[in-house]
Amino acid sequence: MDKADGAFLTIGELARELGVAQHILRYWESRFPQLRPLQRSGNRRYYRPRDVEMAREINRLLNVDGFTVRGAQRALADARKARHAAAATEPAAATPVLVDDIASARSPAVAPAERNGQAELPMDPPPARVDRVGPSDLSVLIARLTAIRQDLKDALDS
Repeated sequence: MDKADGAFLTIGELARELGVAQHILRYWESRFPQLRPLQRSGNRRYYRPRDVEMAREINRLLNVDGFTVRGAQRALADARKARHAAAATEPAAATPVLVDDIASARSPAVAPAERNGQAELPMDPPPARVDRVGPSDLSVLIARLTAIRQDLKDALDS
């Protein structure tokens, strides 16, 4: 009886699928922090779909491509860095953002109002609450903070 796609696999099922011994999978768990199956009572391991994909990738690197464990660790780390770099360069429309575009993140050049001899800077309304912040959101936030920093600097210099 085959399991449906996306079903959790036991260590025995995954070991048979990959053609490696169960103790090899447990060793990989100790060497690759990306491979973390669920562990239930009695240390029974259940591999989620993402764990299964990671185990397949580790198996490919070690047993097909001939990498050493350290080389496979580096290859996975490099692939992770490349994914993060690619995600950072994606357009902002791919994920929810706080402002429509970076240009609108900079507050307009408005002369600060005077109050009690001190300059009062215009305040932007607080951003909408975002539960999950992606790389493109961070670049927009960085642009906003840079603009605020420049506004503060200009206000202090004048």
